[in-house]
Amino acid sequence: MLRGKRVLIGIGGGIAAYKVCEVISSLFKAGAQVRVILTESATAFITPLTVSTLSRHPAYRDRDFWQPTHQRPLHIELGEWAEIFLIAPLTANTLGKLACGLADNLLTNTVLASRCPILLAPAMNTEMWEQLAVQRNWQQLRQDPRYHSVGPDAGLLACDRVGTGRMAEPTEIFLALQSLLYTQGKRDLVGKQILISGGGTREFLDPVRFIGNPSTGKMGLALAQAAFYRGASVTLVCAPLEGSVPVQILEIANAAQMREAMLQCLPKADWIVMSAAVADVKPASYTPHKLPKKALPDCLPLEPVPDILAELGTKKHPHQRLIGFAAQTGDIVKPALEKLQRKNLDAIAANPIDRAGAGFASNTNEAVFLDRAGRQQTIPSCTKLELAHQLFDFIQTVK
Repeated sequence: MLRGKRVLIGIGGGIAAYKVCEVISSLFKAGAQVRVILTESATAFITPLTVSTLSRHPAYRDRDFWQPTHQRPLHIELGEWAEIFLIAPLTANTLGKLACGLADNLLTNTVLASRCPILLAPAMNTEMWEQLAVQRNWQQLRQDPRYHSVGPDAGLLACDRVGTGRMAEPTEIFLALQSLLYTQGKRDLVGKQILISGGGTREFLDPVRFIGNPSTGKMGLALAQAAFYRGASVTLVCAPLEGSVPVQILEIANAAQMREAMLQCLPKADWIVMSAAVADVKPASYTPHKLPKKALPDCLPLEPVPDILAELGTKKHPHQRLIGFAAQTGDIVKPALEKLQRKNLDAIAANPIDRAGAGFASNTNEAVFLDRAGRQQTIPSCTKLELAHQLFDFIQTVK
């Protein structure tokens, strides 16, 4: 998603500037071309040498603005070059300039000379962030379709204040950049209510032993991230997972809890994407204290758990779209087609879990998308975030 992409980064004057170093490094490692603009106040927190070393390209400052070495004005060249523009940390000062359309330095001039999507990552003291003027400027920018945001988060700030104002973490910014590069800033899922399940359920025998599977929830998380950055309202029902996404998250442990949460959220959903790896069976009885090893049964009685996807298929309304996942070995298409028909799905993503770099716990995935009209689309190996975006593209074409 990033190889060869042109990413322009503007760094504002704030202590969070050090976090941007990780973003620059990650972008370069992913194959992106990176250019960096430092405001004069930013150089008090991070040096041009640091960012130029990480980006493998000289950093730009205000003193480079009108140098005769540039055949064309620098802000015009950079604005036309960029495919996406990240401003991080976004300070209250730069926010105010952007809201008013002011251009008194290289960074703000380049904003006005560009047409690409702009991702804003605010960072400031909580009192500053909550000021009426700052919030007015922020809401004004968010109404402009060019501007997208990540954060700010809540937590301990550099001023020892606990509250909202922390810049989003580098991993969150990196994921947001990938989504915006894929969509080119379009918000084609605005107005959609999307319900997603993710992760693997655990069916406990006692407080420490359970029947489960290797699912980590990475695919569900990627689906939630992709839908969010395309403008959807997202609810993620999931087992505990690593990572974060700025959507409503309902944490569950077992299949019964997932069923309850999914059925509760179903009436408001337009699309339901069931990517969770739900257990098929559970221990017939649960012991609330840890069983001693000698008390473990030689033969463990099991009973089936409710088929959540099939139940959703019987309850969905004509305007709703229900999408399943089928983790398979060997031939993945035939079992997925049978599942599609049997459970009244609108589409399904068939995953090979017996191939390297696909399926459970991997950062990449591959799939075959199928719908009830008989269409098939093969998705070669890619990141799970890219696969999520391609699935949403596919769902929009389902009749």
